Amino acid sequence: MVSPLRYRLWYTTRQKILTSAVALAVVGSLAGYAIDHATTPEDRSCAVGVERPPGSGECVGVNGDGFDFGVPELTEIAGRIRDENRALKPDEYATVALLLPLTSTDNGLRVKVLHEVVGAYARQYRANHQSNNETPKIRLVLANTGKGNAHWRATVDRLKTMTGGPDRLRAVSGVATSSTEIREAVTDLTGAGIAVVGTTITADDIANGPGAGNNRYPGLARVSPTNGDEAKALAHFGKVEGSKALLVQDTRTGDHYTDTLKAAFSSSLKGAPYEPQLFTSPADPTEEGTTANTFRQITHLICDTRAETVFFAGRHTQLRQFINALGARGCAERPFTILTGDEGSYLGGDRKLNRGALKAKLTVRYASLAHPDAWKPAPGRPVPSTGGSTAAYETFLADVTKATKKPVPLADGQAIVAYDAMATAVHAIRQATPQGAQYPDAADVVTQWPQVKGSLRVDGASGWICLDNFGNPFNKAVPIVELAQDGSQKFVQIAWPEGRAPAKDCLPPRRG
Repeated sequence: MVSPLRYRLWYTTRQKILTSAVALAVVGSLAGYAIDHATTPEDRSCAVGVERPPGSGECVGVNGDGFDFGVPELTEIAGRIRDENRALKPDEYATVALLLPLTSTDNGLRVKVLHEVVGAYARQYRANHQSNNETPKIRLVLANTGKGNAHWRATVDRLKTMTGGPDRLRAVSGVATSSTEIREAVTDLTGAGIAVVGTTITADDIANGPGAGNNRYPGLARVSPTNGDEAKALAHFGKVEGSKALLVQDTRTGDHYTDTLKAAFSSSLKGAPYEPQLFTSPADPTEEGTTANTFRQITHLICDTRAETVFFAGRHTQLRQFINALGARGCAERPFTILTGDEGSYLGGDRKLNRGALKAKLTVRYASLAHPDAWKPAPGRPVPSTGGSTAAYETFLADVTKATKKPVPLADGQAIVAYDAMATAVHAIRQATPQGAQYPDAADVVTQWPQVKGSLRVDGASGWICLDNFGNPFNKAVPIVELAQDGSQKFVQIAWPEGRAPAKDCLPPRRG
């Protein structure tokens, strides 16, 4: 017979030991789990070459494998880029990156970005399939700088590592907004010896020029005219009487588009009798802010003047607010014309624009970067004999039709300009490739821009691209576009910064 005392002592002791062992094992496992998770960094990757920066949910970086950066509108075209890239052999291509704020939350900018990606892909496809087997072939990658280009540095740092194999990055295109962040990105890229082709940057101070210290961006080319050239083209077109003109301008500084546009307009309005009417946009000019209240007051003051033409120097959100306010002005019997820069191209898709304002004797015209009707002949409006061609535009139209299953709206000009920028990048890469070589050195691509002129010009869909020695387009065609009462963007006519179309040789004159 087993002693009850022995049973109690034996099993109590054994249970204590077992319980303690289990408890220690559980504690040890939890401690190990905690230590493991404390020392293992969080996986913030989104795709190859793309990750979420600390404190941000945006996927930022560089990818050509079909990643859409979480933007559903980009899914289809990103997939087409992936398929085109996968068809390339390892040693037959050079890479071009399209640098854009792909994850912007501003609706107007998202549409612009989509159209630019489609235009760039359309020209990549032509380069690889319809250019008489010229080499190298072109690989296209998407480079996201994030909302407001806030994460440009991480993306640019990634691009700078891609100049060697297997990427062989030879040019960066896109570069579409005239902001401080983009100016710094261009400075960094060109400082690293990478060629850059801007699509819709128009700020005069994100450009090179004559004189000591003005070659701040070695290797930068642009396919769009500067704000100064846009203002000159508008002045030649409008023949505005200075005594009946007024400038409305943003006082916020650091926005290179606005700063240079108001300087250009001020220069052309030296004879105007009235001081500029001022407003201050939010730090993020895509936000509504309180500027609508300011514009309501400014319209009262405009009615007090003899002005008939109002030059507007500001971004598209404030432009829309100003149009809405001026449409509701007290002096409704007086007609007004608003003239502005290429930010007017956003208005066609802006649902907050009061279409009724355009019926209140208010005409809105802007200097566009491109327009689908600019090179189409029409009754009473012949196509200029120089400066561009119908054939070049029709080639673009055929290419962009193949690029996507859905029709691409072209009135904002974004797809056209992105296509031309890609064409310019491809031209430089192939011109820089030595005979018998598969691809050029990066250092040779950045030196090509002074030769893109004359018979070596790019016959762009937006017009001839004849670059001066500083990479700026000479006397580039500027379509003047009017915002119609139904919100559509109606082409009026081509204007020229030099007052007339370029000569057939398209050779820029000596400057300074």
